[in-house]
Amino acid sequence: MKSYLYIALTSVLLIVAGCQNSLDLYPLAQPSAEKWYSTEAEIALALNDLYRPDWWNPDEGIGNEVLSDDNFYRTTLSPIKAGTTNSQWGTSTLLWRNSYKAIARANRALLALDNPVTKANVPAAKLAIYVAELKFHRASQYARLITYFGDVVYSDGVISIEEAYTKGRTDRKTVLANVYSDYDAAAADLPKNYAASAVKRATKGAALAMKARLALYMGDFKIAADAAKACMDLAEYSLHPTYASLFLQNTKNSREVVFGLPRSIALNVSIGSSNALDRLTRNAGGFAAVAPTWDLLCSYLCTDGLPIDKSPLFDPRNPFKNRDPRCTATLVEFGTPHLGFTYDPNPTALRVARLSNNSQVTNNDNRANAQFASFTGLVWKKGIDDTWLQNGNRIEPDQIIVRYADVLLMYAEAKVELSEIDKSVLDAVNAVRARAYAVAPTATTAYPAVTTTNQRDLRKAIRIERRMEFVNEGLRYMDLVRWRLAEKVLSRPIYGMLDPNELKAKIVDKNLWFFPSTPTIDEDGLADFKPMFDAGLIKLIVPTAWTNQQYLWPIPAAEIQINTNMKQNDGY
Repeated sequence: MKSYLYIALTSVLLIVAGCQNSLDLYPLAQPSAEKWYSTEAEIALALNDLYRPDWWNPDEGIGNEVLSDDNFYRTTLSPIKAGTTNSQWGTSTLLWRNSYKAIARANRALLALDNPVTKANVPAAKLAIYVAELKFHRASQYARLITYFGDVVYSDGVISIEEAYTKGRTDRKTVLANVYSDYDAAAADLPKNYAASAVKRATKGAALAMKARLALYMGDFKIAADAAKACMDLAEYSLHPTYASLFLQNTKNSREVVFGLPRSIALNVSIGSSNALDRLTRNAGGFAAVAPTWDLLCSYLCTDGLPIDKSPLFDPRNPFKNRDPRCTATLVEFGTPHLGFTYDPNPTALRVARLSNNSQVTNNDNRANAQFASFTGLVWKKGIDDTWLQNGNRIEPDQIIVRYADVLLMYAEAKVELSEIDKSVLDAVNAVRARAYAVAPTATTAYPAVTTTNQRDLRKAIRIERRMEFVNEGLRYMDLVRWRLAEKVLSRPIYGMLDPNELKAKIVDKNLWFFPSTPTIDEDGLADFKPMFDAGLIKLIVPTAWTNQQYLWPIPAAEIQINTNMKQNDGY
């Protein structure tokens, strides 16, 4: 069935939430515009469905990080990094299909809210908020579609099945103008906040932040800067006190979260055990199958604000020492406690401490003992604590869609691209960096504050800051795409440790553990591992093969086959 037909078909069958404070969903049988949406309770039920995680992220909140250069799944590449994307790629098909499902529901609801019965039963002020909320959701779905696919099919109303079979793609610029208009309407009528509630809803700040993100992606820097600044001026948001604790599943309702979705194990909305196990260490019962890359480890600045190849503080034998605190908040430092064990991938560390009773146990996080332990020696720490070992490895951290740190850095980046560099730009960047060091931005001797006003240098500083700040939040891939760096970054091989015997002989026994040498870092913050590889001191884990047509994703094959007016993106 043609996935775009959901715009027509869901005008007949609407999926709504079971109750206002429940995230369990069930279908209602063919509600009519005349009888449905006639009370606030019915409208709330319909609106709740638009917060379903399916519409926002098909990968259970892990985001598209496996598409980026920050991590990889053992020796298996995503089609993006393998250069094998095609019109039958499941990820692009799912994003397309789910976005249009949500758009169909929003369009159907907007039509229904315009009927006389609803207007008679619902106060005008409340109705304006509901309409604004629907426009926020519609805008956000179209924003995703044009970001990934370029020109897309556009409709702001309920269309017939016949039209759905023949409707072609609309120019991205036209869709973009309509999305901006929807975000503006949403920002005008949505409240700044809601009373404490189990149901989180879109706000004025959310509309402004999401508009800023889209504008930045589209290169509309004036629009991005103005939207981000308007969000900042609401004074509704602030940075969470500590970087590491923001991402823990016990942290709820942080003032840093501008827009997000709650998760609840009790309500069966959680990150499933398979995704959790792929990020847990093997000693703790996980697989460590999704490994951080060395590229990520080398991207963190040293505490003097310099990259590792320029800083006298960097020690390749102890690569976690003297690094930006977000490094060890994101990656597990060797020899430190993690999930009940000391973490140590050194091939000579065949046994490690179990902390609960201080006993020595077989070290399954070591490839000398376990073949499929992390190939880079790195494992994830960000957001992961002992609570991940409970509830059958299902976890319920809030799904953060956009947070205040992103708003600050989007504002700074947009202003830099506009050549409008002033104190507000440095203040925004330094607020984010100072929080990482748990100090006030004014304590400039306690952290490496950004002081340059040179456009090129400040652009570079902001890009590095984004990488250190937003690891595993689904932003890195699109940053590479919009900066036109994907072709450079995602065609670089993924390197890792030698196999255990060779690693011991060539590295450990020669006192070269962990890095044999310090890689050079280029102007884009990327480490060069080839000299170490050429010297036989590290191993090629998997080559990559990005192709440039992937800057836009393929339109799903089913759409092309069923509609002669649906044109494919170039190269597919």
